[in-house]
Amino acid sequence: MVDGSDFPADLGIEYVEFYVENLEAKTAEWVDRYAFEVIGRSGTEAGGFRSTALRQGRVVLVLTEGTSDDHPATRYVRRHGEGVADIALRTADASAAFAAAVERGADRVDRPGPDGAAPAATIAGFGDVVHTFVRGDAGGEPGLPPGFVAEPGAAPAGPGDGGAEPVGAQLIDHFAVCVNAGELDPTVEYYRSVLGFREIFEERIVVGAQAMNSKVVQSASGEVTFTVIEPDTTAAPGQIDGFLAGHDGAGVQHIAFSVEDAARSVRALGERGVEFLTTPGSYYDLLTERITPKNHELDELRELNLLVDEDHGGQLFQIFTRSTHPRRTLFFEVIERIGAETFGSSNIKALYEAVELERSKQSGASQ
Repeated sequence: MVDGSDFPADLGIEYVEFYVENLEAKTAEWVDRYAFEVIGRSGTEAGGFRSTALRQGRVVLVLTEGTSDDHPATRYVRRHGEGVADIALRTADASAAFAAAVERGADRVDRPGPDGAAPAATIAGFGDVVHTFVRGDAGGEPGLPPGFVAEPGAAPAGPGDGGAEPVGAQLIDHFAVCVNAGELDPTVEYYRSVLGFREIFEERIVVGAQAMNSKVVQSASGEVTFTVIEPDTTAAPGQIDGFLAGHDGAGVQHIAFSVEDAARSVRALGERGVEFLTTPGSYYDLLTERITPKNHELDELRELNLLVDEDHGGQLFQIFTRSTHPRRTLFFEVIERIGAETFGSSNIKALYEAVELERSKQSGASQ
């Protein structure tokens, strides 16, 4: 049995790094559509990469474009397309956390530090996604990533900075991670044994002829959560199989951004040009048979296509963006929690039933 006494109990998300094909276009998308602010820049064309750092609320994103064929970003984009490459973890003693993780069996990843500094303290995660340990205070505001120069005029982070307006993204609620069949249990065990994560939820989701297995692991601090999903090969191929084929292996399927008011955030994002998945009207016709929504009226949910779920802790409201990724392998979620602790899995079944009801209506009308 692994001794968990030296696991870092203060792990948080410092930043999420995306490898992108066109830095200017992707930066403009996050600024214009999602209301993030550029807070810093790093790298040069001649140096093999260029990066921008963006912030909203307590969420910091790093976008990196490789400008040489041998840069990791170039190789990643060539294989996977644009996507999440590094989920950087904040902890009080980054060097100690890195050394302890490697001692417990983490795969060390050799990545150069910024501007020729010491190598970054980076370990492998799942697929080609890595984790870089960054020094920071528990529960503190994420700072400018190492090696970045502050953007002139960028507002400094502070307690409660941003979050309410104009879009309302406050922090990252969870990452949805797709892994190949047979990799679910080893992935969960890796995070348990290397970083001291605990398994907090498990389920098998059946949708018609399709099925998937899922387990959720969370850091001791509760700030880092991965919903890990594998396809059930005994069932018909589904969306997880599609992701794995399009992405060429395991990776992040979506990131869920936590907001205080999902309706307000969805309206603000929609006005900025973000498109969301639509929900069949029959979903709302059936909704009150299983849930009495709090905080939002049924007509508002129907208007905005917001989904609702309920568990032992309370309710959650969620919606997914329409993927703009060329391979359709990455999208985002907006989620508002009112005490709920799970992840809206019953919405998958409810949506399936609603679609089937819609089809039956159309079939009856055509006869």
